[in-house]
Amino acid sequence: MKQRTLAREVSIQGNALHTGEAVTLTLKPAPAGHGIVFKRVDLAGEPELRQRVDQVTDLVRATTIQNGHAKIHTVEHVLSALHGCGVDNVVIEMNASEPPILDGSAKPYVNLLLQGEPIEQDQEREYFTLDAPVSVTRGDSSIIALPADELKISCTSADNRGIHTQHLSLSIDPDTYITQIAAARTFTIYEDIEELLKLGKIKGGSLDCAVVIKGDKIISKEPLRFKDEFVRHKILDIIGDVVLLGLPIKAHIIATRPGHAINAELTKALYERLQEKKKGPKKKPRPATVLPTETSLDVRRILDTIPHRYPFVMIDRVVEFIGDDELVAIKNVTINEPYFQGHFPNNPVMPGVLQLEAMAQAAGIILLRKTAKAGRTAFFMSADKVKFRKPVRPGDQIIINAKITKTRGDKLAMGECNCTVGGQVVSSAEVMFGMVDEGEE
Repeated sequence: MKQRTLAREVSIQGNALHTGEAVTLTLKPAPAGHGIVFKRVDLAGEPELRQRVDQVTDLVRATTIQNGHAKIHTVEHVLSALHGCGVDNVVIEMNASEPPILDGSAKPYVNLLLQGEPIEQDQEREYFTLDAPVSVTRGDSSIIALPADELKISCTSADNRGIHTQHLSLSIDPDTYITQIAAARTFTIYEDIEELLKLGKIKGGSLDCAVVIKGDKIISKEPLRFKDEFVRHKILDIIGDVVLLGLPIKAHIIATRPGHAINAELTKALYERLQEKKKGPKKKPRPATVLPTETSLDVRRILDTIPHRYPFVMIDRVVEFIGDDELVAIKNVTINEPYFQGHFPNNPVMPGVLQLEAMAQAAGIILLRKTAKAGRTAFFMSADKVKFRKPVRPGDQIIINAKITKTRGDKLAMGECNCTVGGQVVSSAEVMFGMVDEGEE
């Protein structure tokens, strides 16, 4: 499917719901790949704001986006209409901080878009096709998005008393949106009005642009447009809020008691999934090559070189490389080592096998330095003539001496190693390694 913009610019005027300001909104054509961009023509420099969830700020009864000092309140109805009508690229110029509320639905914006005549462009539309479930929960509200080959929304709307519970499930395309969703008006609970006014909201609110629920009664300037108008408006809002993902989405969204705050949480979770998908599968970090010019290694370079991590890094520093085949390293043994909890609680002694591991890691570093090839790992294959002469305890500093004695091509190597504490040998061994390239089994 091709991207779409408008054939001509169109404008509409009205008052904003929350600020009460008079505002003129103009939709202008934009080139393929441009996306949806708001422009505040009333501010110096005419700052622009894009349809991005990371710009969302206030979510009290509306969705607000902000970039620097520039804000746009209540973006959901115009964004919902754009998505519902399949318009991808447009500039939305406004001379105030909030679009006009009009009749409280997206229908006037749909009419405006049809007046501007949506036209196809030469680039294909890019979709985000969800490939794994994403869910969010907020109090008694929840939304889950499931993989699907279309945008489908199943929504349950309810108030705290359960009087006006409604459910609807629809596949969203332009025809369905225009005929089944766009005309549904915003609504509020009568008891919430005073609190919203205290928060500085709904200054432009009236029965011309909203339906009010008072107990089991509906207060409206005209009859309900649908028997289930409330859940249809909830779907309208979900569409408008999810547009802040930046791409049209293919997913089945199942919502229970949704609102702008939880809609934004879902969109953020979807955005994170989209970014992961763009990056592709994560690659495991590979050991870095030890440069022949390096005469010592601190712990950061050791972690760059070998694949081991806490609690299995047995070398704190390489003090010196001696020629191409030898090194001297240190391991500081502290009471904080996790193995002392069980080896032994009342008589802490470093396990001999971990001394052997320290010798193997030291010899492996020599091999990685000798091959000077990134992406290799030295795998410990065997040990011979292993001897443990004295116990190593917390507070000891082990000096590790390792030397490569024999190599077979660039695949196998043997070495001699020992550990000393206070000048006395505490352990020693002959070790053998195999070198494996990245991707090799």
